[in-house]
Amino acid sequence: MTGRTTPRPVAIDDLPIRDELRGKSPYGAPQLDVPVQLNTNENPYPLPEPLVERITERVREAARGLNRYPDRDAVELRTALAAYLSRTAGHPVTTGQVWAANGSNEVIQQLLQTFGGPGRSAIGFEPSYSMHALISRGTGTEWLSGPRNDDFTVDLAAATRAIAEHRPEVVFITSPNNPTGTAVDAETVLALYEAAQAARPSLVVVDEAYVEFSHRPSLLPLIEGRPNLVVSRTMSKAFGAAGLRLGYLAADPAVVDAVQLVRLPYHLSAVTQATALAALEHTDTLLGYVEQLKAERDRLVAELRAIGYEVTDSDANFVQFGRFDGAGGAHDAWRRILDRGVLVRDNGVPGWLRVTAGTPAENDAFLDAVRELKKEQST
Repeated sequence: MTGRTTPRPVAIDDLPIRDELRGKSPYGAPQLDVPVQLNTNENPYPLPEPLVERITERVREAARGLNRYPDRDAVELRTALAAYLSRTAGHPVTTGQVWAANGSNEVIQQLLQTFGGPGRSAIGFEPSYSMHALISRGTGTEWLSGPRNDDFTVDLAAATRAIAEHRPEVVFITSPNNPTGTAVDAETVLALYEAAQAARPSLVVVDEAYVEFSHRPSLLPLIEGRPNLVVSRTMSKAFGAAGLRLGYLAADPAVVDAVQLVRLPYHLSAVTQATALAALEHTDTLLGYVEQLKAERDRLVAELRAIGYEVTDSDANFVQFGRFDGAGGAHDAWRRILDRGVLVRDNGVPGWLRVTAGTPAENDAFLDAVRELKKEQST
């Protein structure tokens, strides 16, 4: 009788996964138990109690019908989202122009499943939101990295050349951009849209996850008369509902019809729809918190510059700051800030870190930490 052998642990790359996924890491920021967590661009303000009560009421009502599938097309929710967009962006949007899914990442996934896929490509201008590239690869879409200028604005001349050369089926424009915080002006979007249509009719996706925090108006009005232009949004940031996982898009009704070809049946639960509807009833209160965060964001920019850091102009609820050179660079600075009880984000942009605008007390703790760091570095 032969003895039993201990099976060798199986690694991911031992599995018959697709080649383009080998060696990749899942998306995610460090989740560490520290006093001040300013690394994931969350809204620091809990939902107000009247909204919590309204969510409870709506979810209780939805629970009575959980033996049935939810509204497959989420018509009531899409109508409420269209009203919100029409009011805040100053451009009329109909229910038929809005689609919703489980977070803006699922919106992006559905767009890439519909317009990307094997034998097709997508381009973004990096550094930018890394999920665009990850979801592209996950849907079998070739990912192309486009250029930015030294100040992290889109290099328009180089970007239009790249679009003309590669003729991608999907173009991503992130405004405000994560992780840099920079916004994109309407003229740049229009130029990139025209370049994308000249190369071949391509979908242009403007990711406005942080637009409520911007100094600039939404680019939503640009969808008028442009059937291949999409604006994606989320309720995670401005609505303080990261745990809800609700994203949405606005586009020509034909785009909304197209993404329904790939959406899973009944993809938005009745509970999700009820919670999102309750949050939309409290829009004014939640946008009041946004105004507080915008003021805190601007304070972080001003004080970081006064301390002596370089800071990228920000239109988001976060600030990119640096530059950290020498041994260890940004990651060493990240570790020293963490040692002081404050968690910020090392996005891998050489020489830079990103901090989320938190409550005044959280921001004070962060500023105290980086002041001490600056003193250490200057001695």
